[in-house]
Amino acid sequence: MERKKVIVSERIADEGIELLKTELEVDYRDGISREELLEIIDQYDALIVRSVTQVDEELIRRAKRLKIVGRAGNGIDNIDVDVCTRYGVIVANTPDSNTISAAEQTISLLLSSIRNTAWASEYLKGGTWDRKPFRGVELYGKTVGIVGLGRIGSMVATRLKAFNMRVIAYDPYISDERFTRFGAEKMESLEELVKEADFITVHTPRNEETMHMIDERILGLAKEGVRVVNCARGGIIKEEALLKGLESKKVLSAGLDVFEKEPAIDNPLFQFKSVVVTPHLGADTFEAQKRVGENIAEQVIKALKGEIVPNLVNLPAMLKDELEYLKPYITLAEKLGNIYYQMEKSAVSRVELTYSGPISSNETEILTVAFLKGLLEPVMGDKVSYVNARLMAEDRGIKVFDHKEEQSPKRYKNLITARVFDHERELAIEGTLSRARFPLLVEINGYETESNLEGYLLVVENEDRPRVIGPFATALGDEGINIAGMKVARKTKGEKAIMIINVDNKVEEPVLEKLSQLDGIVGKPILLQL
Repeated sequence: MERKKVIVSERIADEGIELLKTELEVDYRDGISREELLEIIDQYDALIVRSVTQVDEELIRRAKRLKIVGRAGNGIDNIDVDVCTRYGVIVANTPDSNTISAAEQTISLLLSSIRNTAWASEYLKGGTWDRKPFRGVELYGKTVGIVGLGRIGSMVATRLKAFNMRVIAYDPYISDERFTRFGAEKMESLEELVKEADFITVHTPRNEETMHMIDERILGLAKEGVRVVNCARGGIIKEEALLKGLESKKVLSAGLDVFEKEPAIDNPLFQFKSVVVTPHLGADTFEAQKRVGENIAEQVIKALKGEIVPNLVNLPAMLKDELEYLKPYITLAEKLGNIYYQMEKSAVSRVELTYSGPISSNETEILTVAFLKGLLEPVMGDKVSYVNARLMAEDRGIKVFDHKEEQSPKRYKNLITARVFDHERELAIEGTLSRARFPLLVEINGYETESNLEGYLLVVENEDRPRVIGPFATALGDEGINIAGMKVARKTKGEKAIMIINVDNKVEEPVLEKLSQLDGIVGKPILLQL
C-alpha cells in the first residue's frame, strides 16, 4: 500500500521528522518558496507549517489531496481556517506543547522588568558597580491581573500564587470552576481588573476582539505605576498606548516578548531602560520544540488514519482525557447518522439529537458533527469530513438541533437519540455502547433491539406470526449468507414486527429481491453497511 505524503515547509525538531517517517513519506523542505510550494502541493496529503508559510485559498484550492494542515506551534494567524473548513481540510496546532515554556518566559520577563535585571547587567558589564539606579519592587503581597485564563494563563496563575500574590483574572469564556481551580478571583470586566491590578499580564489569542484590547482608555483606568507583560501576541496591548504610558510614568515597566510588527527593529519602546524585550522566545526551549515536533507529527499521522485527535482548530476543542472517553461515542454517533440515507431516499429537512446521561456533561458538539458526517457520507462520499459536515448540512438546508439530559430515560446509562425528518416522515433511532464499549443500536422507529452496529445489518419488516423467521433464516443460509446475530422486536402482538440481522457478508440486490418474496415478509429487506 502506497504511503501517504507530508511536506514540511518550515523547520521542526528532528524528533518530529523521525516520527513522521515511521508512517509517512516525508518531504522536508524548510524555507521552500511559495511559488514552488504552490506548484507541488497537489502531491501531498498533509502540510506542516510554522508561522511563515501562508495557507490561503490559493494554496488550498490547488491542494487536491490535502487532508490536514498542521501548525507546529500555537498561533494560526498564517492559516485561513474558514477556507480550510470549506474545503474539508483539518487544521491542527500544538497549544499544549509550549505552555510551560511560555508561562516560564512570562515569569522571567515579569521579574526581569520589575527588578531592572537587563539594565543592571548591561550597566555592570560596562564597568560600573552601582546599585542606586536599579531599585525594584517585590511581587509579594501585590495583585496580578491575568487577562485570559486558558492553558498558559492558568499556569501563570499557579506560579504567581507561589509568590504569595493575590491573583485576579478576566476571561468571559472560562467557567467559574476554572477560576476556583487555579485560585483566581473572577473579574466581571477588563475595566474592573485593571483598576485593581499592580501587574497586568495578557494570555489571549489575537483576533478582532482582542486586538488593542488594552489601549489608551484601559491603561487610563489602571493604577499609577502599573507594570505590564505580554508573552501572548503582539497588538493585544496597543504599543502606541503603552508608549504614552511609559512616557507619562503611568506604566513603570514592561516585559515584552511579542510585537505588533515582527521582526521588531528600532521599535520606539526599546528606548526605555524599564522595558525588557526578547525576540518572541516564549516557546523557544529545547523541551518545547521537541514536544511541538512530536505532537504535530502524532496529530498528522492520526488524522491521516481517519482518527479524531485533540487540538483540531476547526473542530470543537477537547482535552485529551475527554477525547479518549468520547471516542467510542463519536463512532456510535457516526454510525447512527449513516443509517438514514441507506434506509430512506428522501431529502432531510431537520435533525434532532439528544444526549442523555453522564455523557451530556462533556463537549457533545463533536458527536453532532460525527452524526452529520455519517448522515451525509452515503450521498457525498469523501467530500464530507468531520471538519465540514456541519457546513455541508447547512448548505443542504438541514436544520440541526441538539440538547442534553442529565438522566437517561431508558435503562441505558448513556443514550444518543436521533430523529431525522424529511418533510413528511421521520426516522427515530437510539444507540448506546455495549459493556465492551462497542456501538449498539437499541431502538429503531419504536422497535427495541440491541444490535451491533458493525459490518452488514439486514433490517427486515415482517408479519408477527409463526413460520416467518425460520424460513427467512433458512433462505439466507441457502444463499451462503451466515448470520452472526439476530434480534427480533414487535410493538403489539400479531401486528408488524422487525428483524435486525447481523450477517458476515454483503447481501446482493438479487438476493434481497428474492427474500422480499418470502411469505410474511413486508417489503424488501434493507441492507445497511456500517
